[in-house]
Amino acid sequence: MSQHRRRASAQQVRRKRAVVAAAFAGTVALGVGVGVWASADGGGTPAGSAAQAPSDRTSGAAPGRAATPSSPSPSRSYPLSQAPRTIPAVRSHTPARGPGWRAQRSERVVVSDPELADEGRLIAGELGLSYAGEKDDVRAGDLRLTLGSGGGNPESYTMTVRDGRVDISGPGDAGVFYGTRTLKQEVHGGGTAPEGVIRDEPAKPRRGFMLDIARKPYTASWIEDRIRELGDLKFNELGLHFSDDQGFRIESSTHPEIVSKDHLTKAQVKQIVGLAAARHVTVVPEIDSPGHLGAVIAAHPDLQLRNVNGVPTRGAIDISKPASAKIVDDLLGEYTGLFTGDQWHLGGDEYQALTVANPQASYPQLAAAARQKYGTGATVADLATGWLNDRAATVRAHDRTMRAWNDGFFRNTSVQPAKDLQVAYWTGKEIGARQPVEYLSAGRKVLNYNDEFLYYVLGQPQTFVYPTGQRIYEQWKPRVLRGTTAVPASYDGQILGGSFAVWSDIAGAQTQDQVAAGIRMPLRATVQKLWDPRTPALSWAQFRQLADRLG
Repeated sequence: MSQHRRRASAQQVRRKRAVVAAAFAGTVALGVGVGVWASADGGGTPAGSAAQAPSDRTSGAAPGRAATPSSPSPSRSYPLSQAPRTIPAVRSHTPARGPGWRAQRSERVVVSDPELADEGRLIAGELGLSYAGEKDDVRAGDLRLTLGSGGGNPESYTMTVRDGRVDISGPGDAGVFYGTRTLKQEVHGGGTAPEGVIRDEPAKPRRGFMLDIARKPYTASWIEDRIRELGDLKFNELGLHFSDDQGFRIESSTHPEIVSKDHLTKAQVKQIVGLAAARHVTVVPEIDSPGHLGAVIAAHPDLQLRNVNGVPTRGAIDISKPASAKIVDDLLGEYTGLFTGDQWHLGGDEYQALTVANPQASYPQLAAAARQKYGTGATVADLATGWLNDRAATVRAHDRTMRAWNDGFFRNTSVQPAKDLQVAYWTGKEIGARQPVEYLSAGRKVLNYNDEFLYYVLGQPQTFVYPTGQRIYEQWKPRVLRGTTAVPASYDGQILGGSFAVWSDIAGAQTQDQVAAGIRMPLRATVQKLWDPRTPALSWAQFRQLADRLG
């Protein structure tokens, strides 16, 4: 990354991500743009043929002929331009008369600020242009990236194509980056960016993809390819669930004994995090506890939870033991130095001690610890809530925003979950399941992981089926948190966004390449609805046709 990049420090990465997370969830109802595209090839060179090139519609040039670098002033000899075709669709395009802009090797990318050096170099390489750095002069054919001085959504941008030049500006470098993604898509396969002005911003500040690497290891190069794909699609989160019963998949210096043979080194993770930061993707780590800790327990069997008859409880750590808290806090503290983004997932789901009819009778040591810590009426659910709060305190000390699965929040407990814990809502199948409105009415911020639409579970165990892009595109939106019913619109501002998730329950059911192919259209449909929850302008058939044509 550039030595001038202010984002290079972990502190500023966290600051920028915090600004993005605080961006308002709603947006002004702008005009619906037409279109779909993002590269899934994992590289910087667009592949495939372009949709009907705007240059062929607006300039009168023969197909494939490059326009001159210096375009004439717009005149009535040109028809009004048509809206660009991108995934996600742009929110607003004001058409104009003119030949548009076509990338040519003699042209350059210039920036207003050294903070945009990474964005400038990336788009220059992708479009075959020269990167000229900070320049004040104006040349025909320029692509200029500018940071605005005003406020506003840091992920918003304006792109103006006029007089043979392109200007992309935004209040933050994330928005400028997204503008370059739009431009890359517009000129995909040699096409032309249409004359006019695009004003664009996301409806939701959190747009994620979550990957379970604990039960199925994925190569670092595969994960990096997904990051490139996510960046081009304007996702801004990659969740990594790297600890579970089946494996612990990242190198550890505090507890090397728990690490699985097939794992990512810290050097590989650092490279993944760096690539993600350059693409404005925050990597969100998850060490799930107090359940799903089988890999940790395998190296520390003395910490496994056992019931009143001495029978071990699968994946559950004994939260009445101080050593259990210490090992998890050791790991949390260690990995906050590796994952430099400002988001953290604490897990908290499916603690098996709370799935039995009478937890107090089945696990008397937990009941005793609850009473000792919280008073005579305290329950095992109180102890589990206190555990989650204590882990939150460990992560909060490192300036992170935390989330936990909805079934890690319990009803009717004397100990209440920390107020700053966000709810990752995935299911309504747990014992004592609560509707999403209960969390929203309590003022919680919620992220949508709806397992009805957004869960790609390898092998399709239980009642899971592989989700389709069409179903997401036609039936899902961020307010559909559980099942198929949307929560009232009055809660929309509390729903920060959502994540499409790959879970590796039956690890061998698909290869990693089959996973990439299987999630391709669902990812595109998901980000379309997170960027703009309204009914898309294109039918599913049109959406799919364009996505297939453009790669």
